[in-house]
Amino acid sequence: MGIKTYKPYTPSRRTLSTLSNEEITKDKPEYSLTKAKKRKAGRDSAGRIAIRHRGGGHKRRLRIIDFKRQNPAPALVLAVEYDPNRTANIALVQYEDAAKTKAYIIAPEGLKVGTKIHSTPDAEPKVGNALPLDKIPLGVVVHNLELVPGRGAKIVRSAGMGAQVMSKAGGYVIVRLPSGEERKFLGACKATIGAVGNSDNENVVLGKAGRKRWLGIRPTVRGVAMNPVDHPMGGGEGRTSGGGPAVSPWGKLAKGGKTRKPRKASNKVIVKRRK
Repeated sequence: MGIKTYKPYTPSRRTLSTLSNEEITKDKPEYSLTKAKKRKAGRDSAGRIAIRHRGGGHKRRLRIIDFKRQNPAPALVLAVEYDPNRTANIALVQYEDAAKTKAYIIAPEGLKVGTKIHSTPDAEPKVGNALPLDKIPLGVVVHNLELVPGRGAKIVRSAGMGAQVMSKAGGYVIVRLPSGEERKFLGACKATIGAVGNSDNENVVLGKAGRKRWLGIRPTVRGVAMNPVDHPMGGGEGRTSGGGPAVSPWGKLAKGGKTRKPRKASNKVIVKRRK
């Protein structure tokens, strides 16, 4: 998928770029595989802003994605679609079971309409097939990794992401994640072969503030531009950097402060840190 640029007939068009969407083959979603998305903006049940800088945006419906891939029947790829709720594209597949079940999966790079995909332990390790990690050859790039067998894919689901199978030992498989972290997974955890598609998504330039608002993202005001009553870094005569380290409105370090719990249970499965 390529990047499209425009003639600069307005200032925002000069830097604007969008995806060319050559991979997309279907405009409308499969309605039976969607559900309403309740819009609460950044507010909680009491109406207070719980998550800042959220609100507005275009109306969306949630696409129900099959992250578990538990249907053993072969599936035919019917279409590749846009999903407004994620950076990756999604693929509509139809299983060759008695009910002719349809489902959405994350579309990997290179998956074509008309391809047959499988999700059984003895499946061939080719793009789109889902296998347990202990059945995947070393060096193969995967996405949609389960953290717990049977609970569905939780990580490596964003556009362009891919993890690499490094080694196998003692019922565990060591996988290098996109961050550089190397982590042990149980061999029974499923993963899908290939990297996630739509890798050009990171090269898109929004071009104007309005496109950010269409995505439901509201403006962010710098703390140093506020008054002392509103932010720890506010106030001062003229322009000032705040005089202390960058913090959130509640005083938490904003840059470089450690957020991971020192005794987190998953520490034992991390072989090599991302830094």
